[in-house]
Amino acid sequence: MAKDLYDALGVPRTASAKDIKAAYRRLARKFHPDVNPNDKAAESRFKEVNAAHEVLSDPDKRKKYDKWGDRWEMADQLEAAQAGRGAGAAFRGNGGEAFGDFGSIFDSFFRRERGGPRAQAGNRRGQDVETSVEVSLEEAFHGTSRTVNLQTQEVCPTCGGSGEIAGAICHTCEGMGAVARPRRLEVRIPAGVKTGSRVRVAGEGRPGSGKGAAGDLYLVVTVLPHGRFERKGDDLHTEAEVPFLDAILGGEVTVNTIDGRVALRIPELTQNGRQIRLGGKGMPVLGAQGKRGDLFVKVRVSLPDALTPEEREHLEALRKLRQGAASHQEGR
Repeated sequence: MAKDLYDALGVPRTASAKDIKAAYRRLARKFHPDVNPNDKAAESRFKEVNAAHEVLSDPDKRKKYDKWGDRWEMADQLEAAQAGRGAGAAFRGNGGEAFGDFGSIFDSFFRRERGGPRAQAGNRRGQDVETSVEVSLEEAFHGTSRTVNLQTQEVCPTCGGSGEIAGAICHTCEGMGAVARPRRLEVRIPAGVKTGSRVRVAGEGRPGSGKGAAGDLYLVVTVLPHGRFERKGDDLHTEAEVPFLDAILGGEVTVNTIDGRVALRIPELTQNGRQIRLGGKGMPVLGAQGKRGDLFVKVRVSLPDALTPEEREHLEALRKLRQGAASHQEGR
C-alpha cells in the first residue's frame, strides 16, 4: 500500500494498540458504506482504514511493517536476503533499515552460484503466502467465497527447473528455474470467521524446490463493521426500541436478528438500557457445526411525541395514584 498505514488511521507511529483500535472504530463508523451510500471516495477510504487496521492491530505484522514498510509481507525473504548480503544492501524500509535488492532475494531462493546457473537447492518446502480479504457480517454468518488473484512461481517450462540449457543460462527464466504466472483461485470462506481468521488452502503457496512440497495459501479475513450489529466474539449486540407502556406493563416487540425477525418478550418494569439475551441467535462458532453465539438486545424505552386528552387524563390519574401510594408508605 502506497499510503503510510499510520497516516491512514491518523495516529503516530508510537500509538498504543488501544489508540489504534479507537482510531479504527471512529473512522470505520465515519466512512462505512451504510453511512455513505454511493460515495466512492468514502468507500475507498473505508477499505484503506480496514487494510491499515489489519496490519497495525497485529503485533507481528506491525513489527514487520515498522521495519520493512510496504514490503512487510516479504519480511522473511528480505531478512534472509539481508543476512546473506551483509552491509552491502541497497534498499531501505520505512524505518531506514537497509535490505538486499531483489536479485539477492532470488539468489537466496534458488542458491544461484555467482557467474553461472543456480545450484541444486535440494528438496525444500515452498513458502506460505498470505493475502487479505474483506467480508461483510452477513457473509461471515453464512459463509462465502472469494476469487484470489495470485502471482505464482512455476517450474520453467523451457529448462524444466534446472536454470540452464546445454550448459547456458536459460533465456526464459534467466537461470532462476522458475517463472511467474498469474492465476485465479476461488476459495471458500467458512461461516463463523472473525477479523484475523486465517483460511488455509493447502498447497497453493510458493512451489518447493526439488521434490519439496508447495507452501500453503492463507486468506487473512477482515469482517467489516455492521450498521445494526456489533460483534463481540461469537455474540452479537443490537438495540430495540420499546414503547414505554410495554416497558412498564410488559409486552412483546419484533427485533431483527442476523438471520431474520423474531418476537422478543419484554418483562414487566423493564428499565431503559437493560440487555435481554436471545440464546443461539448470534454468529456461528467457527469449526463447531450447529453451535452459535447469543444475541444481546439493549432496550431503548421510547416515549410518545404527543398525548391525546384521554391519554393525559389516564396518566394524570396514574400519577395521583402513585403519589398517594408514596404518601401512604411515608405515613407508616
